[in-house]
Amino acid sequence: MLPLAVATRPPAATSRIVASATVALFLLSGCTATTDMTGSIRTASALPTAAADLRQFSDDWGRRYEANPADTATGLTYARALRSLTQYAQAVAVLQNLSIKHPNDMEVLGAYGKALADAGRLSEAAEILQRAHTPERPNPSILSAQGSVADQLGEHEEAQRFYLAALKLQPDSASILSNLGLSYALSKRLSEAETASRQAAASANADMRVRPNLALILALQGKFDEAEQVSRRDLSQMDAAANVAAIRQMISQSNTWRDIQNLSSKKAQKKQGA
Repeated sequence: MLPLAVATRPPAATSRIVASATVALFLLSGCTATTDMTGSIRTASALPTAAADLRQFSDDWGRRYEANPADTATGLTYARALRSLTQYAQAVAVLQNLSIKHPNDMEVLGAYGKALADAGRLSEAAEILQRAHTPERPNPSILSAQGSVADQLGEHEEAQRFYLAALKLQPDSASILSNLGLSYALSKRLSEAETASRQAAASANADMRVRPNLALILALQGKFDEAEQVSRRDLSQMDAAANVAAIRQMISQSNTWRDIQNLSSKKAQKKQGA
């Protein structure tokens, strides 16, 4: 982990800075996070945002699940709460049980595949997610999750095919565009990464989970001032500067990022000389 000197920051600001640096660290290990992008009629209960409330919510739904472990709506809601609490192994167990009882339920299979990906069981996740929708009725959320798993397995071209297929169904999805941008960055295609990330940040459904990825990709190209401006949309001036400083430090310490930058620079020089 990067040694971030943020002990004097307020807790909320500290968590945002560390979260952005964590995105970068995920990339360094070849990982992108899987996220749910579409809601479920059967899991319509909104998750609490406060940690204590989320734990209580999980406990309440856990008791309901224990009383009726075959009920899909209860199991899906309980598993969603467990995933939000990063209790991935327990979420996998709940969803595995549901998938045994409901082997043809696409929503259960989709949630199960995403939970497996959360738990790092990537090959199993890829297999389950493939069964969670059909070519006749593709699900953009599942396609994006398949892309994320492929990226984590180092199969970036395949991941990009999944994201592009998902974008045909949801062209303005900030989450999918952001994942595509990160995948391009992992493929050392920084210009395309920036384009996709800018589209994600400009999307009507963009939020503060998307903009740090744009800041990261801008910083990778040495555009630190612009990266800081992007960060200021969600952070104070001081925290935005600290965020970009953390990314700059990561880049200076990482052979992976230097390789990406060097390759991108060589490509640009070839284009200029063409």
